[in-house]
Amino acid sequence: MDKERKLIIAGNWKMNKTVAEGLDLVAALKRELTSVKEVDIVVCPPFTALESISKAIEGSNLRLGAQNMSEHNFGAHTGETCAGMLKEFLVRYVILGHSERRQYQLEGDPLIARKPPPPSPRRSSPSSAAARNSRSARPARPSRLSRRRCAAASPG
Repeated sequence: MDKERKLIIAGNWKMNKTVAEGLDLVAALKRELTSVKEVDIVVCPPFTALESISKAIEGSNLRLGAQNMSEHNFGAHTGETCAGMLKEFLVRYVILGHSERRQYQLEGDPLIARKPPPPSPRRSSPSSAAARNSRSARPARPSRLSRRRCAAASPG
């Protein structure tokens, strides 16, 4: 494994947890995982909780991720969140290309490739979700589909 890259363990909360429930969860994670340094531990709460969770994990070993991001930068895009908005909350990771967004919002590789990495005062990383839906999910090495999706979503 490349020693310059850290492994990531991320929890996508999807459309679960109120702000209060999320704060309780990160308080418990901070207590239980305070000594973990070998991996980046990322929590991806709903957008409604980003501000509160950002403040709650400040100074801890937990990192903040967003569940999605628009390909647009500010403007008349109802319901969307752009990279500049995520920067305010010190979001370091963004889940792009999640199978649910591909299935229900019909997001494809071309759209995902247009989404920029989130700007952050520190290091930031787009996280390409190349997982398959449950009908096609199998454990094992990455499939051709997963590799194709990651390649299509990667800049350059």
